[in-house]
Amino acid sequence: MTLTPGALREQVWNDLLARRACAYPTPPHGHCPNFTHARRAATHLLAHPAVAALHTLIVGPERALLPLRQQALKAGKVLYVPHQKKAGWYWRVTAPAGARLSALPDHGEAVLRPVGAQAAVLACVVVDRRGQRLGKGFGWGARGLPEALPSFTLAHPLMLRDVLPCPADSTVTLIGTSGGVIECPGAPATPAP
Repeated sequence: MTLTPGALREQVWNDLLARRACAYPTPPHGHCPNFTHARRAATHLLAHPAVAALHTLIVGPERALLPLRQQALKAGKVLYVPHQKKAGWYWRVTAPAGARLSALPDHGEAVLRPVGAQAAVLACVVVDRRGQRLGKGFGWGARGLPEALPSFTLAHPLMLRDVLPCPADSTVTLIGTSGGVIECPGAPATPAP
């Protein structure tokens, strides 16, 4: 069955809401959902050897990625979080206290380029097992990354598909889930640290 990206997003948002698999902000419609067990998915992704070896990541500002930002900063990684008020700018953050968006002005440094970034973690609405990712359809993730970096995402089982029935926004190499990490065949390789 062929679905448009909008119809597929709507289907995923409705499934997550109906099964009470999302947290604030609810309803999840219009967002990359903050799904239940996002913390466990983040833990699995950060422990994967290809990610654990990296020291500098771009991480999206979405609420579902907050646990990943917290854990990555506690592990000593440098993060670049897209600036919400200056298009094309980033917050460079190294302090665990800067994981929340509201804390970035106090604990981050506004910079124009994510110097040294080795990979990016993007939130998603739906992703398939080949790494084809669909975001919310607007925002910084939809505009693309400034560099050709490998990308990763986190997903709830209700956000996973075997194959997307529509064009993807981007491709990821790894998907962190509450049950472990899915390595996506055919996706671009992860860089050496």
